[in-house]
Amino acid sequence: MSRVDAVRAAVRSARTAQQWDPLGAMGSRPLAVLLGAAGILWALLVSVFDRDVVGSPTLSALTVLLLAASAAVVVTASSPFRAPFPRWAYVLHVVLLGAATIASVAAQWGPDRNAMNDFMSVLTATGIVMVAPYRPWRDLAVGGIVLAAVDAAAWGIAAAEFPHQVPTAVAAFLAAAPTLVLTGASVVFAWTFGGLAERVQIRAGSYSVARAERDGIAASVQQDRSVVLSRDVAPFLTELRTSEVITDADRARARAIADGIRRAMVADADRTWFEYAVTVDGGSVESVDDPDGLVATLDTDQRTVVRTFLRAALGAATVDPARFRAVVRRAEEPGSPPERVEVRLELAVDDSDVGIHRTFDPYFAVLRVTFPDLDVAVRPSSLALRFSYDQH
Repeated sequence: MSRVDAVRAAVRSARTAQQWDPLGAMGSRPLAVLLGAAGILWALLVSVFDRDVVGSPTLSALTVLLLAASAAVVVTASSPFRAPFPRWAYVLHVVLLGAATIASVAAQWGPDRNAMNDFMSVLTATGIVMVAPYRPWRDLAVGGIVLAAVDAAAWGIAAAEFPHQVPTAVAAFLAAAPTLVLTGASVVFAWTFGGLAERVQIRAGSYSVARAERDGIAASVQQDRSVVLSRDVAPFLTELRTSEVITDADRARARAIADGIRRAMVADADRTWFEYAVTVDGGSVESVDDPDGLVATLDTDQRTVVRTFLRAALGAATVDPARFRAVVRRAEEPGSPPERVEVRLELAVDDSDVGIHRTFDPYFAVLRVTFPDLDVAVRPSSLALRFSYDQH
């Protein structure tokens, strides 16, 4: 395996469920929101009504605030408009949960005999489940083990300080067990999902988008040439066959037809998959401003995403394909590498801001994962997208 192939394999193995299936991750986001809200509510109710040790109200309040901060980090970072879920957000999430665990044990420091109000040993476990679609399995495993160790240490120290019928080691293990179990389940999910998604993509790649688009362009070219033959060439030849003399006008008409066919063939040779995608869905070649043909440097995955968005956008009832505009240029921002390409798409949409989001949010989610620097500007009756990529 070459070094490039090894790097690509490493990148694929680090991809998350959100990156393999952004729409699926978008659909599972309400579960993360629900788990976060339920955990905060449970902690609040237990802290107020179900403490068998008076403890410290200040530390109890701090525990709830740390849980709320952790949930806020996950809800914010899991937004499809901020995809992919960054590592720093995951680390912060784990740190906040660990701090909440320590604060919770300290808040009820004393002979705590009711395991039902020790909510943090369960909430650290659900905290890993919340982020399972957003981080690779290695990160989930490390974070879960860290939180399980914090659980075991915190409740183990409390059990040693205030011994009861349960040995200290058993108390520590029982505190860590929920997190270990759900971490294992989350790791299996992330690892299995990534492996299956990669195999599906490899099989789908056997008939690549590039080949499909090339076949589509070829079919379009054949159709265009058939139109030229039936509209211009066939009638002209029929007239020549029935005419007794070939005049100068006939020669001039023959040259004009030949020039037209030659121009059409040159235009067909220069047509890109992007221009074909625009024209087949109602737009025009003139709406694509790509003098250097840079859009051809998109890789297969990127073409798939852009092609899907174009088909949905230009086919929407509220979009006027004739007013679609696309500009493709080399990135001119300071510090940008020379192989960086910037794409700007503009559409006229006869809809409100809310309606535009309702129609296109799923596509924005996929585009965001594919092009992390995606910028979406939604205004009344218009939609503008800007993203960039490295040439392939």
